[in-house]
Amino acid sequence: MLKALLKALRPRQWTKNAFIFAALVFDGKLFHPTDFLRTLAGFGLFCLISSAVYLINDILDVEADRQHPAKKKRPIASGALPIRLAAAVAAILALGSMIAGYFLAWQFALTLLVYFALMLAYSKWLKHALILDVLVIAAGFVLRVHAGTTLIVVERFSPWLYVLMTLLALYLGFGKRRAELYLLEAASGGHRKVLDGYTLPLLDQFITIVSGTTLVTYSLYTFFRPEAPANHALMLTIPFVAYAIFRYLYLVQVKNSGSEPEEILLSDRPFQISLILWGLTVLAVFYFV
Repeated sequence: MLKALLKALRPRQWTKNAFIFAALVFDGKLFHPTDFLRTLAGFGLFCLISSAVYLINDILDVEADRQHPAKKKRPIASGALPIRLAAAVAAILALGSMIAGYFLAWQFALTLLVYFALMLAYSKWLKHALILDVLVIAAGFVLRVHAGTTLIVVERFSPWLYVLMTLLALYLGFGKRRAELYLLEAASGGHRKVLDGYTLPLLDQFITIVSGTTLVTYSLYTFFRPEAPANHALMLTIPFVAYAIFRYLYLVQVKNSGSEPEEILLSDRPFQISLILWGLTVLAVFYFV
């Protein structure tokens, strides 16, 4: 049962919470010990509250998940994890993370509360609303970024990054919907009502629009970031971002993967290499140039 609980917490999806480090890195404070430890603690608490959301979502979706070809293996849907235990753990994680977050910063605790409330609304109602479902997912990523800004004294964090994170989240969200629709094919509406409103051509158009806009926005950020207006060295990272965007597009539209974006991050070697090269170049530009 402990193994089933750990699986239900979805630790592989904790990679999404790495967005909380954006403020630390892009504000030039990665090597400030106090700021790093505060952000690391915030990352841990966001992992706990996001796991609480996953448990609640699986409880609400238990019947639909049992009809899904892949999700029927989830611990709650398969019966390996009792619903009462999952609900109790979710309550403890949610309440505990918000209380602990208050001791880091009340603004951070408030962000956790807003995130939790939004995700509850998503799990119960908003994920059934066409287009709005993906916008809510994007809002969750933006809240992660904002949470990072509440934990440190932000001096040079660019508002461009909020726009960029929103577009990137939309890109991943529409890719996820496309992969789900392809997997479930004609039976999609029986598993997730919102998929009745989507079609593969429509999602491909959304993905094309958002992917292009994401690349343009990132390119503009490298030129107009307020922390170094005379230094355009960050433009050297544009090829890595372009490759990652195109690689994800290839995996979603040709390989029909992407139903779990974190799996691409954790398993696709070319995508990982582009991300590592991008990260190393960003660190070099922000801290050594």
